[in-house]
Amino acid sequence: MRFRELLLGLVSEEQLDLQGVSDLQVTGLALNSSKVQEGNLFIALAGSQQHGLTYVAQAVEQGASAVIYDPEGGGIEIAEHIVNVPIFAIDDLGMHLGFIAARFYDNPSRSIDVIGITGTNGKTSCSQFLGQVLEDCGVIGTLGWGFWGDLNQTLNTTPDALEVQRILAELRKDKAHKVAMEVSSHGLAQGRVNAVNFKGAVFTNISRDHLDYHGTMASYLASKLKLLTKPGLKFVVVNLDDDYCDQVINAVPKEVSIWGISVEGRELANIERVTADSVMHTSDGLRLDVHWKGQNHRVEVPIYGDFNAENILIVLAVMMATGIEMAEAVKSLQQLKPVMGRMEHWGGNGQPLIFVDYAHTPDALNKALNSLKKHCLEALWVVFGCGGNRDQGKRSEMGRIAQQQADHVIVTDDNPRFEESVAIVSDILAGCEKDEVTYSKVEIMQNREQAIHSAIKKATQYDCILIAGKGHEDYQEIKGVRTPFSDSQIVEEALKERARLL
Repeated sequence: MRFRELLLGLVSEEQLDLQGVSDLQVTGLALNSSKVQEGNLFIALAGSQQHGLTYVAQAVEQGASAVIYDPEGGGIEIAEHIVNVPIFAIDDLGMHLGFIAARFYDNPSRSIDVIGITGTNGKTSCSQFLGQVLEDCGVIGTLGWGFWGDLNQTLNTTPDALEVQRILAELRKDKAHKVAMEVSSHGLAQGRVNAVNFKGAVFTNISRDHLDYHGTMASYLASKLKLLTKPGLKFVVVNLDDDYCDQVINAVPKEVSIWGISVEGRELANIERVTADSVMHTSDGLRLDVHWKGQNHRVEVPIYGDFNAENILIVLAVMMATGIEMAEAVKSLQQLKPVMGRMEHWGGNGQPLIFVDYAHTPDALNKALNSLKKHCLEALWVVFGCGGNRDQGKRSEMGRIAQQQADHVIVTDDNPRFEESVAIVSDILAGCEKDEVTYSKVEIMQNREQAIHSAIKKATQYDCILIAGKGHEDYQEIKGVRTPFSDSQIVEEALKERARLL
């Protein structure tokens, strides 16, 4: 693509002609100077620590043919000293990035049905479930991008704007007809999905999260609602049992159809309503009866947790909203497999039931513990911590919930990052009741591996153990260093050790 076509409306042809790049071919786009290749356009954004123009020399050395930059954050001052490469300022460049990338990759989302999934909890499970049940469906999210069972790694739940368009182009090339995409509040606020056409939008639930970034729940919700403004939207799936569902529904454009799901029997006029009742928690997973317009079906899946009943209904509603008959959709649901790090389970047959889950918010932890009570014959254990350099306000809430819901609580490290572990634990314990009987069930064991081993060693075969907070993650981050660490791997090792000791 030529520069004049790529930057149309953002940089004048006179400016491009003056610097001699108007008819040059752009071979690629790069935000990272170390990844620039010959003929690439280097894009320099204003960062929180330093401006991308700081790395322009490396970009030019590696072959950048031109540079566009954000004039904010000191960009203009730095640009005045750059003379060895054509360079152009674009106001609010971060918000234009998606549109530039979409042009370069020939608007891939226009030829794929993209379903955006947002909400505090459930995004990963819903996207991974859709990747299993929808034909030729790609996935983009926390666990990676690609097709279910064969995912490439991503750095964020929602990748940056260039990467989003590149991935969509790759999935189009690989013959994906649909894409289930997790859309985070950060991704929406920062414009990472600008220029993505969404056929469907899903709102799983809204509860406290990322207030260190958004500041207030109102701001957090406003970021989520930006998904409803994206082009091409045909349907929205909303969880009617969520406290914020009315605000979501009121923001849906009039021409967009609304599908509501409920396990609590909530009714709402003028929308498609998919419900479930007779939810049973068995040793093999969930069993529920689903209903829509007089059609009734039973669904049995090897998935655990009350919230997964909601996730299953969401997936069912999406399938029907895309034109799949209910009976066929239900048949597909029976084949679902658990998602890595999302109520993933081990044990049974003489061992305690152990679940690894990503629950790292108060709402998610509360729902996970409530759900496991229904599978638990004796005591319920929870091993959890809170991440450093993140929303501190949720820590005491999670301590209170753990103490109230579980019979045994082990507070441990999550990803302390650059905070002191002792301070994080102190914040968690601030939410716990201090009376002797209640407080005695709370134990502090900051070494996470030891905490997991201890819980599995002490639990009876009829107990349930929730290892919460890290889920699929395969590292632990302390003082800027990521050390290999997997809750799942530790669970497997601890179960083998327990079996040897029995």
